[in-house]
Amino acid sequence: MFSRELVINNGRKFELPIFLPVYQPHRMQALRSAWSEGPEIEGCIVNSYFLYKQRELRQQLVEGPGLHDYLGFDGLVTTDSGAFQGLTRQLYLNNADIVRFQDRIGSDIVSPLDLITPPGDKKAVAEAKLVSTEKRIVKAMGLVERGILVGVQQGGRYADLRRRSVEFLRDLGVRYLALGSLVPFFNRNHDLRFVGRTSAEAREIIGPDVPMHVYGAGDPVELPFLVACGVNVFDSASYGHYAQTGWYMTPYGALQDLDKLAAGEFVCACPVCQGEPPRVMPDTEQLIVHNLWTILVTIQTIRTHLAGGTLPGYLDDVLKLHDEWFPTSALHSSWREIDLV
Repeated sequence: MFSRELVINNGRKFELPIFLPVYQPHRMQALRSAWSEGPEIEGCIVNSYFLYKQRELRQQLVEGPGLHDYLGFDGLVTTDSGAFQGLTRQLYLNNADIVRFQDRIGSDIVSPLDLITPPGDKKAVAEAKLVSTEKRIVKAMGLVERGILVGVQQGGRYADLRRRSVEFLRDLGVRYLALGSLVPFFNRNHDLRFVGRTSAEAREIIGPDVPMHVYGAGDPVELPFLVACGVNVFDSASYGHYAQTGWYMTPYGALQDLDKLAAGEFVCACPVCQGEPPRVMPDTEQLIVHNLWTILVTIQTIRTHLAGGTLPGYLDDVLKLHDEWFPTSALHSSWREIDLV
């Protein structure tokens, strides 16, 4: 299906698939020490724009020991360029500057300042953004010396533009592919048709060896299906966002009503639940710990099924319980339409 290993430029190797939680300075250290045994936080993603815009911090990172030491984290560190923030504000930033900054501070995976393409963009706009993104990636390839540059697919809701984008990146020789602007397609009752087909086609074009990252994917019930479509890197702040609105994550779907757990279909071993279904919904901080644990354990489970060749059976098991809990969900019907396994 795809390579099970990401090798960065210093020679370190990371097992795939992998989940990269969005780094939150006020929370990440506490999360990393929330459990002594259990799934490891192997990597994270950091928004380099928020680092860059603070002049003193920018200078400290460039002149000092670098990003890993600043974070106090020796795992895989991927940086985003701030492209998403460009949808809502003037960044006063150019592609070359933010790419050089990420590379100088020691980011393992460096992102260009691509142009986000929401589903509402007309085709002419989507194509213009695609062309500009391609030019920025070409420029960035000549600037990155230490890290691995991300080739970002754009194209909005247009399958032909997205296909063209990946073909361009393949021919350019990118070593890491990210599928951009797919977040708006996730929030439609677990309808995976567009995201799944886009991912599967991108994997077919790019080949089995290039790591493929879907920005913003972080619901554990969707992750195994995206892996079956060829995705092997995920990032999200979903563990926190879901907690803020009282959602308890499980591998079968997120719940706001814990009565569904009364039958014992899902028992969590995280430090919050400790092997027992919670009697009441955990508070927000506890939910954050539980949710991140659940995502990381889901990734471990997927790895086990990939290694054993049993991923199709696991998908069937997830669908069975998900359908019982969420009879109006589009996950099952949309997955059958994609029909990859």
